Amino acid sequence: MEKALIAMSGGVDSSVAAVLMKEKGYAPIGITMKLYDNEDIYINKEKTCCSLSDIDDARAVALKADFPYYVLNFKAQFKEKVIDKFVSCYMCGSTPNPCIDCNRYLKFDELYRRAKELECEYIVTGHYARVRFDAATGKYQLLKGVDDRKDQSYVLYHLTQEQLAHTIFPLGEYTKDEIRSKAEEYGLHNANKRDSQDICFIPDGDYINFIEEFNNEKIGSGNILDINGKVVGRHKGYYKYTLGQRKGVNVSRTGKNYVLEINADTNEIVIGRNKDLFKTTLIADSFNWISGESPKAPVKVQARTRYHQALADATAEVLDDGRVKVIFDEPQRAITKGQSAVLYDGDVVLGGGEIVEVTQ
Repeated sequence: MEKALIAMSGGVDSSVAAVLMKEKGYAPIGITMKLYDNEDIYINKEKTCCSLSDIDDARAVALKADFPYYVLNFKAQFKEKVIDKFVSCYMCGSTPNPCIDCNRYLKFDELYRRAKELECEYIVTGHYARVRFDAATGKYQLLKGVDDRKDQSYVLYHLTQEQLAHTIFPLGEYTKDEIRSKAEEYGLHNANKRDSQDICFIPDGDYINFIEEFNNEKIGSGNILDINGKVVGRHKGYYKYTLGQRKGVNVSRTGKNYVLEINADTNEIVIGRNKDLFKTTLIADSFNWISGESPKAPVKVQARTRYHQALADATAEVLDDGRVKVIFDEPQRAITKGQSAVLYDGDVVLGGGEIVEVTQ
């Protein structure tokens, strides 16, 4: 019987994934990754990811389904790879996606190594995505989940051929409603548990307070400029703004004003009209082609630059330095540095990378 390491958060998705794996004849080993303590994230309440109640929920599922369960400490790795980068990104004027980094460096790096140590053939998570082996090319493919509302392929573009060969996403063929029904069918006590909607280490959504607590300082106010360089107002700290933001932009000019640029070096932000937010071209760095092979010529793709954003037609070209230029057929609104550009061919994820430049 093949062993499978199940990443269990205590939620309904990973719980059903574990039971489905046992139902399919695998020997599950449940793992909850302890990523932080509440004092690490300046929160004094129980209801956070990695809380005792989440651990109790995951353990209860393992007991009911009769498979081993452990809690592993990954706090140091999480701080280094996710929290430190999150804060650094904002302080550089970008907008990060910590869920991508958590999946990349924790679930499919640290946990993958632990799976091999435990002689598990597979790592399993509750993501809504699919893995397929293409016999024609001899390559593994990452596909979108069948439930478009829950598809999580965007945060998994970093997966390699080796990782995909040893990864199973049991929920990829199901809708969320079907998974909740299965949880009730299995008699799982967390069948109706609410999905987490926030960044796990900022459960109250106040990322500004988190950054200031983390850095133990507040950056002072600075100038707000229009696109011609004229000072039109003052801001309260550049890291408190994101591209496309309108709320809180108080300037001495009429009409609707949106953040167009954030300059950490000068502590300035640039504002303009909504039309000024639309761009066609980006450069993505640290690009991962899931096949392991980058295209030799420009290729037509569909792309998204935000989680759950509608796919848009584009052309991708690998530059001499390995970075990837993506040119959209139609201008896209608020393409943001720090987010990821992920490329698709229909349901197949081709790869992705972090947006480092936005032009035109």
